[in-house]
Amino acid sequence: MKILIINGPNLNLLGKREPEVYGSTTFEDYFKKLKSKFNTLNLEFFQSNVEGELINKIHKVGFTYDGIVINAGAYTHTSVALRDAISGIETPVIEVHISNTHQREKFRHHSYISPVCQGVILGFGLDSYRLALESFLK
Repeated sequence: MKILIINGPNLNLLGKREPEVYGSTTFEDYFKKLKSKFNTLNLEFFQSNVEGELINKIHKVGFTYDGIVINAGAYTHTSVALRDAISGIETPVIEVHISNTHQREKFRHHSYISPVCQGVILGFGLDSYRLALESFLK
C-alpha cells in the first residue's frame, strides 16, 4: 500500500514553531517513527509552503497511490484550489491537524477541504498522522 503524507505551509518549522501548540518534535523525526511502525506500508512525505506545488503533487499521485494524508496548514482555511485538486482525484484523502482547530481562532474553524476528504482527524498532536495511517489499514 502506497501512501503519501503531504504537509503544507509552515509545517517545515515543526519542532521550532510554537512548541506549546505543535510540540518540540520535528516532522522528519516523527516520520522516521511512522516508517518504522508502519513498515509494511510504502510511506512517502512531501512538504511545501507553495500552494501550487501541493496541488501539483496531489495531481501527480492522485490516481496511482492508495491514500493521501494531508495537513494543508493555513491553506485548509483559504484554498478552494486545494479543495478542487482533492475532489478531482481518485485516491482517498484524510485531512489531519496537529492541534484542535476548533479550540483556536475562529478563522481556523472552517475547512475548505474537509467536505472532499474521506475523514478528518485533529487535535491529537503528531499522533493525528498515525491515526490517519491506521484508518487506511482497516
